[in-house]
Amino acid sequence: MAPPIAVWSKLEMRAVVRFLFAKGTKCSVIYREIVENYGEYAMSMIQVYQWWSWFKDGRTSLQDELRSGRPNTANNDWNTARVDELIKVDRTVNLKESSLKIDIPKTNVY
Repeated sequence: MAPPIAVWSKLEMRAVVRFLFAKGTKCSVIYREIVENYGEYAMSMIQVYQWWSWFKDGRTSLQDELRSGRPNTANNDWNTARVDELIKVDRTVNLKESSLKIDIPKTNVY
């Protein structure tokens, strides 16, 4: 038997679930296949069932759906560019001022 796959992504495992679902494979068998091939890195049975159910309901996308509410992080390219622009305009701007001007937590300005 081949060693478990050590380099993986969420999308890759979701694609495996989708492929095996399309072949008519039962959810429990899909989970067993994923555990055999990904070992400790395998998605949980609940995740496999959830994705299997979504594909059964007609979902085709492997990407996470956009969610409302607070984002899990303010560190993104757009905020980084805004901070860089502030620093270019005024080299003496501090964390607190940057945070207030951009409206993000000062821990994310640093």
